[in-house]
Amino acid sequence: MQPVVIVGTGHAGYAAAREFRKHDNTTPLVMVTADDGTSYTKPMLSNAMARGKAAAELAQASAAEMGEQLGARMITHARVTRIDAADRRLHFSDGGELQAAKIVLGIGANQIDPHLPGEGADDVLAVNDLDSYTQAREALEHARRVVLIGGGLIGCEFANDWVNAGYEVTIIEALDYPMGRALPPQAGAALRSALTGTGVNVVTGRRVTAVERDGERLVVVDDGGERHPAEVAVRALGLKPRTRLAEEAGIEVGHGILTDRRLETSAEGIYALGDCAEVDGLVLPFVMPISNAARALGPTLAGTETEVHYPVMPVIVKTPSCPIQFYAPPAGVDGAWHEEELDGGGIRGLFQDRDGQARGFVLTGPAVALKAELVKQVPGWFDNRY
Repeated sequence: MQPVVIVGTGHAGYAAAREFRKHDNTTPLVMVTADDGTSYTKPMLSNAMARGKAAAELAQASAAEMGEQLGARMITHARVTRIDAADRRLHFSDGGELQAAKIVLGIGANQIDPHLPGEGADDVLAVNDLDSYTQAREALEHARRVVLIGGGLIGCEFANDWVNAGYEVTIIEALDYPMGRALPPQAGAALRSALTGTGVNVVTGRRVTAVERDGERLVVVDDGGERHPAEVAVRALGLKPRTRLAEEAGIEVGHGILTDRRLETSAEGIYALGDCAEVDGLVLPFVMPISNAARALGPTLAGTETEVHYPVMPVIVKTPSCPIQFYAPPAGVDGAWHEEELDGGGIRGLFQDRDGQARGFVLTGPAVALKAELVKQVPGWFDNRY
């Protein structure tokens, strides 16, 4: 019997495997990963430094332990270089091949690389998995100053965590305030004020133009001519779904690997979920959407086709200095934000379209307690696009 093959052992891959095994304990299952297959929770990377957590302490199970739990054959340190979509055959960098009954791509996303000039550019780090967290932690052992290139969600979470760990942290963000693509102005100002209050140097309205080297130090240069010396620089400019493998196999891609609501790609029997996937037009690189997708994919892989359902799932931002939960309105919808500072503290923001329908919200500080109230006012992810 040909196996179900899952490529990737991040949250998406392991969640899909667990859900599949709830419905099918007999079909062979193979999991393929380019790393060692350690199971861990990726969101923990952005609040681990202040807690003094080494990578080994974030690990939840080894590949061998996961294989035993899932009744799966684990193939670690293996890179899939090509997929023949017609017969669902995977080709590996060592020349090996594997044919599958069904293939699941849970191959994640890369941190966006701006390819900056300068002698220090190659030394800019990107924390995207356990291995790169280990590299960053080792670099930070001998550092005092850190520059984060990018002030989006991940940049702000790292900044809050690392300043709490005792580092001098600078964020350089091109927009007018942190998380400017997700938050309206008052909420963004509240986040900026909170980060500044913890000691983070928040530089906004500036783009990084180069990373130079001054002896053992890096110097991050912005387009205002300001030079920011640091021992460590980290880019946090967002994620780009890994689509090359699918595209070269003739599978349709957009912002991510295109799938329908059953998580099936344009190639029959090949599925995608997680940070690499664009599910019926939505790229949602967050834990809850991925878990929902896995719950739908499990029975589908076992023979009962099931569509994913995305309820309203606010994004939780792990910035203790300014707790935030937001549900972003869809891009391109004509409407406006209405923000207010509440008596009990925090910002409550509601995005309404021209018809007065709530399409998104943001809550900061003590106002996050109002989440349940606002969740009832907005449509679910699929319905919210139109």
